[in-house]
Amino acid sequence: MNRFKVSKFRHMEARLPRREAWISDIRAGTAPSFRNHIKSSRSLIAFNSDCPGVLGIVPLQGQGEDKRCVAHLGCHSDLVTDLDFSPFDDFLLATGSADRTVKLWRLPAPSQPLPSAPGVVLGPEELPVEVLQFHPTSDGILVSASGTTAKVWDVAKQQPLTELAAHGDLVQSAIWSRDGTLVGTACKDKQLRIFDPRAKPQTSQSTEAHKNGRDSRLAWTGTQEHLVSTGFNQMREQEVKLWDTRLFSSALASLTLDTSPGSDSFQGERQLYCYEVVPQQPALSPVTQCVLESVLRGAALVPRQVLAVMSCEVLRVLQLSDTAIVPISYHVPRKAVEFHEDLFPDTASCVPASDPHSWWAGDNQQVQKVSLNPACRPYPSFTSRLVPPMEPLPNTAQPAVMKTPVGDADPSEDFSSPPSSLTSPSTPSSLGPSLSSTSGIGTSPSLRSLQSLLGPCSKFRHAQGTVLHRDSHITNLKGLNLTTPGECDGFCANKLRVAVPLLSSGGQVAVLELQKPGRLPDTALPTLQNGAAVTDLTWDPFDPRRLAVGGEDARIRLWRVPPEGLKEVLTTPEAVLTGHMEKICSLRFHPLAADVLASSSYDLTVRIWDLQAGVERLKLQGHRDQIFSLAWSPDGQQLATVCRDGRVRVYRPLSSPEPLQEGPGPKGGRGARIVWVCGGRCLLVSGFDSRSERQMLLYEAETLAGGPLAVLGLDVAPSTLLPSYDSDTGLVLLTGKGDTRVFLYELLPESPFFLECNSFTSADPHKGFALLPKTECDVREVEFMRCLRLRQSSLEPVAFRLPRVRKEFFQDDVFPDTAVCWEPVLSAEAWLQGATGQPRLLSLQPPDMSPVSQAPRETPARRAPSSAQYLEEKSDQQKKEELLNAMVAKLGNRDDPLPQDSFEGVDEDEWAKYLAQIIVMGVQVVGRAFARALRQEFAASRAAADARGRAGHRSAAASNLSGLSLQEAQQILNVSKLSPEEVQKNYEHLFKVNDKSVGGSFYLQSKVVRAKERLDEELRIQAQEDREGRTPHT
Repeated sequence: MNRFKVSKFRHMEARLPRREAWISDIRAGTAPSFRNHIKSSRSLIAFNSDCPGVLGIVPLQGQGEDKRCVAHLGCHSDLVTDLDFSPFDDFLLATGSADRTVKLWRLPAPSQPLPSAPGVVLGPEELPVEVLQFHPTSDGILVSASGTTAKVWDVAKQQPLTELAAHGDLVQSAIWSRDGTLVGTACKDKQLRIFDPRAKPQTSQSTEAHKNGRDSRLAWTGTQEHLVSTGFNQMREQEVKLWDTRLFSSALASLTLDTSPGSDSFQGERQLYCYEVVPQQPALSPVTQCVLESVLRGAALVPRQVLAVMSCEVLRVLQLSDTAIVPISYHVPRKAVEFHEDLFPDTASCVPASDPHSWWAGDNQQVQKVSLNPACRPYPSFTSRLVPPMEPLPNTAQPAVMKTPVGDADPSEDFSSPPSSLTSPSTPSSLGPSLSSTSGIGTSPSLRSLQSLLGPCSKFRHAQGTVLHRDSHITNLKGLNLTTPGECDGFCANKLRVAVPLLSSGGQVAVLELQKPGRLPDTALPTLQNGAAVTDLTWDPFDPRRLAVGGEDARIRLWRVPPEGLKEVLTTPEAVLTGHMEKICSLRFHPLAADVLASSSYDLTVRIWDLQAGVERLKLQGHRDQIFSLAWSPDGQQLATVCRDGRVRVYRPLSSPEPLQEGPGPKGGRGARIVWVCGGRCLLVSGFDSRSERQMLLYEAETLAGGPLAVLGLDVAPSTLLPSYDSDTGLVLLTGKGDTRVFLYELLPESPFFLECNSFTSADPHKGFALLPKTECDVREVEFMRCLRLRQSSLEPVAFRLPRVRKEFFQDDVFPDTAVCWEPVLSAEAWLQGATGQPRLLSLQPPDMSPVSQAPRETPARRAPSSAQYLEEKSDQQKKEELLNAMVAKLGNRDDPLPQDSFEGVDEDEWAKYLAQIIVMGVQVVGRAFARALRQEFAASRAAADARGRAGHRSAAASNLSGLSLQEAQQILNVSKLSPEEVQKNYEHLFKVNDKSVGGSFYLQSKVVRAKERLDEELRIQAQEDREGRTPHT
């Protein structure tokens, strides 16, 4: 090749699209990892969102003028470190995570629901999975790197084919060669290695790549022998090198860019470099440089099959920023609008050349290539058998669901947020017949002001969650078990003690005394040696010293803590309950009867135990899959369960082992919780929908088969919401393990069902959240809830308080009489024989406080304003009146006698003096007439001002009530002259163009509605004044 030959890409230019072509208003994740956080297939784009473990999924191509909708896939319990689409199947996605697993997902078409569970799970590994990539020629082969090891997987068999030799440090990049025979890796030990995984697991070649051990990447060129590496040199400058595997001791070419604090993937940069690799010279030739409008968080190339070849688009890069995905097209200017074969050589098709078995046996057959010429389309398609396609849903009536278009996307309400209504904004979406009457907006923060304006609100809406002083914390917690099953709350607490599972072997449980806060010793804590991994644990509500612990060995152990607390290791439980055939799921004590415990297990049964006798009394059946949660009704006569089979069941244990009622539950199979609310009239279920959005479902307990009364979508997150219900206030706390936010809602048995209150947000995620008894609340500070928040290494109390002015009085509207839940009403024997009872009630009112309902009403003292303030507040009309009065006073009094009245006769000598007096008298007469005219004019103007004042007072009152002045309302509706026709015309137009379905917002619509109401009120006032003006006055 002639070294002076001019490149055909020398005139290539990068074209930034208009903002209308951006996929905007997304929330991209910025967590550090070795990958680009975004990948594209021929149909879909996947990117890291700001929620750990959640990916955003969006179509690559827009559908006409409609905005592309972002769906959120909750795929891991921790940060997604890398992702890759299959080169053959556009809808097969592999994800690696810091939770040490690799998962394969079958993604649906954009109009279909996302999967709730992966098709294949590989692992877990010993360390977080850092990188992964599909094989370029064989369907079902995958390479992944975790820690210092890299593995080649047979995905169909879910087992590794080989494990490449251990690297000296963390593997930062692992990539297949174009023909699929070699694997190149870059490591933090600064070494670049080449493996032939079918020949031997050891390194074939290695060399030192970059002097700095920071993030390094690899990319194979179009030839088998050459690859490019990026990294940093000793001066921390970004460095790019070209390598030849036949001469691997040194780089063929090298170039240095600049010094950057970001990684060599240019994350955090605002420039995008494009180089042409010319192995024949060898050289890395600069082609173009693109300045970005926003900071780069990741970049991905789209497959060549979707390029606009007729407009000479040779590359398309998807730039991931904090709030948008920007498609950047690279074009080579050509005059003729035709297919240019020199720019677009044949590319690999999407049909694999071999299967895993053939490839591992040595088959090197390559993928057939296809032409990019539009005349050769359509291309052959392929659907991988690794994860079969989802079966289409039956054509049944479904509740209305609104996708969130990009531009208004919010992770708390996107893709499956319920439709909205301006008439009842706090009402959630409903299923079945009540859909139209109860559909409402979600819980986006931007809509809370609209909720408070147009919908009913809770008296607890201003609740404030506060972490109490550090003196009440228990710190220096070590060795916590952060991987308890999803059916477990993570820890349990009563008013005296906290039980926390530890990570050590043998199922150890630490028992901490709440009355002894402070720093725990660095030495090992005395524990309960359960003997098997803990699956759930709970305190006996009637015996604060007895703890029930379920284990993976299908046994339930009852432990008794000494009165002074746990001082030494306990190895022998008080009792052991055996009967379940598989590990325990959940444990729940009876709310009224002593020594009655319900347990669920993976053997699909619920058993009720008599702890006094230590035997099983009842066994409930009817479940067809894993039991997620169970709950006793407040009267203890019924028991409800929610199951993985998507059903909610209610049992009457004393009557039948089969369910009394059964109804549809959450559609997602990732986990769920159930609790009785509203005095036992309703059931609240927290779970996931088919798109992995967390939601609450409210059921009427007597009509379970009819489906939920209401459904409220909250957000997209991997952990199940754990509800804690306070029966005194009707409030429910919802949060998940690993969350930083605690939702607070007031529940009602009728519409609008859910009333949102202020949520509690913390800076770091918590591992558990438990509600303490009501007696632990400080009623003098209007504290209506006290909880315990378990962190990574500490336990801290959180108080929920209500702002009140007259705290010296007992707030009896907030603190009704509470049930004495620490005293049993029945014995186990009495309950088993069918006896019922009610707990006694206890007043929380301190003896030295009076209820606020009986407090005398205070009349606020009105202070008279000072003279200076009074003068400053005078209106223009008052100042005019004072000026006119002063002028009249100077002109004189019209009742004074005139001088000519005393004239009798004068001589000529005095005539001059009298003439002067006459002139003066004339002036006085004219002055009196002028004063009289001024008084008449003033009276007339004052009467007119009084008439205008009545209308002005009414208009001002309307402005105060609506919160909008007349001028503001006219500006919002663009009305210059008040007329009912113009107001109605502009209102209909502005309300329509600001609808959320066309890119508007509820906030703007609410402004339009309020402006219309203000102008309608002004028109009514004017009409009333006209009628009063036409009425004759007597």
